[in-house]
Amino acid sequence: MDKKALLARVKEDGVKFISLQFTDVTGTVKSLDIPLERLETALDDGIWFDGSSVEGFARIQESDMRLVLDMNTYAVLPWTPAEMRRARIFCDIYQTDTQPFLGDPRGTLKRMLQRVSERGWKFNVGPEPEFFLFRRNGPDSVHPVPHDIGSYFDFSANDDAVRVRTELMDALASMGLEVEMGHHEVAIGQHEIDFRFDDALRTADNVLTLKYTVKAIAAQHGLIASFMPKPIFGINGSGMHCHQSLFDAQGKNLFHDAKDEFLLSPVAYQFIAGQLQHARALSAVVAPSVNSYKRLVPGYEAPVYIGWAQVNRSALIRIPRGGPAREKATRAELRCPDPAANPYLAFAAMLGAALDGIDRKLECPKPLNNINVYHLTPVERQALGVTELPGSLAEALRELDKDEVLKEALGPVVYEAFQRAKWAEVEESRMRVTDWELERYLETI
Repeated sequence: MDKKALLARVKEDGVKFISLQFTDVTGTVKSLDIPLERLETALDDGIWFDGSSVEGFARIQESDMRLVLDMNTYAVLPWTPAEMRRARIFCDIYQTDTQPFLGDPRGTLKRMLQRVSERGWKFNVGPEPEFFLFRRNGPDSVHPVPHDIGSYFDFSANDDAVRVRTELMDALASMGLEVEMGHHEVAIGQHEIDFRFDDALRTADNVLTLKYTVKAIAAQHGLIASFMPKPIFGINGSGMHCHQSLFDAQGKNLFHDAKDEFLLSPVAYQFIAGQLQHARALSAVVAPSVNSYKRLVPGYEAPVYIGWAQVNRSALIRIPRGGPAREKATRAELRCPDPAANPYLAFAAMLGAALDGIDRKLECPKPLNNINVYHLTPVERQALGVTELPGSLAEALRELDKDEVLKEALGPVVYEAFQRAKWAEVEESRMRVTDWELERYLETI
């Protein structure tokens, strides 16, 4: 979309305000709102803002930053009232007129994708973000209750959750996402809305779009939408499985080889090997919250053990069956990411690990087909060479600190800001007194 077409589209849509959006290093969406009258100037010159208070951005003495609008990300926010209609545009961040800000998560992913583009390739990602819909348990309660009592793929003609979910799907479609499917997930109150895979940058934009759209529309129904990885003890948490593939400029899937036993190409095996080798460090970026490691435990369909397989859902990387369109559909599903991740940094780190496997031609371990890794003893897993993901965010951050490949993928500015923010989270959680501690110790000690 060029400037003339965008300005005509905005007028046709009756938009009054534009939200210029970007994320901090933790993935929180930030927004500057401008009236429609300023849009043309913003398209020409960008918008300067003070970045000194944004997590991972500039120091006070280097705070002036410039938003450069990506016109192709224009979308109307469908929940805003007609008389105050707003649209959003995602932005890239610059420190000067020509120098990109190295702490911009979106820019970090764009730099990694440039490495793929130089090879004539395209990195596609198809995520599956899961979320819960809750009712509040009192006006100020931090212990909400699930919105429904359904289970995996359950249907009820009078189910409130179905109505909310279909409204969400309609809103997302109006914002440009190619919604493929929405359904109830395994846990009560848990849902999933899947949209079509695309190049990693557009997909990361879409993940953010889905998250805040779900939250906004749920709030209109008096509900809390949460992408927290493990909001309720004893039931499944929410993941964001990521289906990945590489295509060349002619649209050929570089993962497919019809002559291979598993229909995988050498590039696919090396891609998988790279992500497996860096999995322990990668987890800090794709499962980046203290709460993420309450989900990554055996017994709740979350992957814990580092290996790959076809069909086997206990493996970290799964090769789904492709059906009739096997060649186009051949892909590697990484199952440890969760929706707490900043999608720009998650996809950049995932790609960095994979490219290291390709560049070094790493040998892929044998698949864990027909093996439920959860049922193996530690000795049996050791015999198979199967290691585990970190058991905490602190452990994952220490692994990331030792991984030069992933640190290079993130870049020094983003890496230092990410580590600083996440260690602060670890320290804060370490000092908090939880309900479990009160229940266990208050009257027994």
